[in-house]
Amino acid sequence: MAKSRNNVITHGLSGLIGDLLVFRQRAGKTIVSDRPKVRVDNPNPDQLEVRERFIKAARYAKAAISDLTIKALYQAAAKAGQSAYNVAFADYKKAPEIEANPNYNGYSGQIGYQVEATVYDNFMVTAVKVEIRDASNALIEQGDAIQQDDVSKWIYATTVANPDYATSSIIIKAYDMPENETIQVTQL
Repeated sequence: MAKSRNNVITHGLSGLIGDLLVFRQRAGKTIVSDRPKVRVDNPNPDQLEVRERFIKAARYAKAAISDLTIKALYQAAAKAGQSAYNVAFADYKKAPEIEANPNYNGYSGQIGYQVEATVYDNFMVTAVKVEIRDASNALIEQGDAIQQDDVSKWIYATTVANPDYATSSIIIKAYDMPENETIQVTQL
């Protein structure tokens, strides 16, 4: 791939020239490359899944940058040579991560117990929800966790007494801007 800098003839040029060359603009530079070749293959199910996820990420990124408020958020997070589209695309492809091995040893079914979750994302965690379920999976309580000063920490204070806490489970659900969901279930 050739790169052209400050060339009067190719400056600002983009698109396909004949059947041979493609010109692109990236970070103020004109990039010249061979025309992409059309792949003729029989993809396996895993490849089809990756392609579908890629298409969905592209659709999300395009929609995200069409909203000026969301575009500004993504642009602010962009590094040198990245666009808001690139950041939005990457955000769609990566779901939030909930720190493993939570410690709920202090939970004894009392009201006011603070369920703490540490959640990370490559861009922004938008919500963390907590559910407590009994042994038969019936919902005991649920609610939104509150983000703390340390933006990766979220806390939910229990609101319902749970006498059967020893056989309960605590479920943490984390969401990001593209509404990717990560779920962590902890059996007590």
